[in-house]
Amino acid sequence: MNLILWRHASAEDAPARDNDDDLGRALTKRGRKQAVIMAAWLNARLPAEYELLVSPALRTRQTAEALRARFRIVPELAPGAAAADVLGAVNWPHSRGTVVAVGHQPTLGIVASLLLSGAQNSWAIKKGAIWWIVNRDREEGAQSVLRAVVTPDLA
Repeated sequence: MNLILWRHASAEDAPARDNDDDLGRALTKRGRKQAVIMAAWLNARLPAEYELLVSPALRTRQTAEALRARFRIVPELAPGAAAADVLGAVNWPHSRGTVVAVGHQPTLGIVASLLLSGAQNSWAIKKGAIWWIVNRDREEGAQSVLRAVVTPDLA
């Protein structure tokens, strides 16, 4: 399985307290540029068939739209989601294809930490960045391998 964790690009500042307002935050001009840059990087490397899963938040949908592919909104990727919910939504490690999950911090950083170190830590994933993690079976068992980490300023 290929799992690509894609943090949404730069968005408007968070509201003081209303979660509904948080879900409606849009990308900034900088964020739209970041999304386009990362989508171009991904489009050059993604297989022809992949699944694109997106948080219900506007900023994640706008980030994913840069790929110009169909996506499915998945509540388990919403802000504040648990790592276990994300892994269940992407069917880790059982999916045989590639899944791109567009979500939020700190959840995506926790998912990356869990898959790569076996512990839930708060790893930072920059806005707009992708972490590409591969699950593979070996004689000694399943392994999670970090294939790539790319930020918009390096793509």
